[in-house]
Amino acid sequence: MNHSLFGYIMVMALVTYLIRCLPLTLIRKEIKSPFIKSFLVYVPYATLAAMTFPAILTATNSVYSALAGFAAALILAFMRKSLILVAAGASAAVFIFELILLG
Repeated sequence: MNHSLFGYIMVMALVTYLIRCLPLTLIRKEIKSPFIKSFLVYVPYATLAAMTFPAILTATNSVYSALAGFAAALILAFMRKSLILVAAGASAAVFIFELILLG
């Protein structure tokens, strides 16, 4: 069991390295296409959102309280509040939602 776990980790490390290394070695010229440039700018944000959103929905006792926290975080973020305030507001919204509405 330990041997196969080590193999999985090595394969994952190799794939991660290749994904990061191949573009540097294959693309030597500056990227001039505005579409590709804008696509590459938004890839990290889209990846972060795709990884974070499912975790938000499963982090609490109820999907509804998770959505309440998510809504609170979105509202505070659109109001340009600090990251600490957004996180505290979302946590408070989840706490209040589960305390009052779910009993």
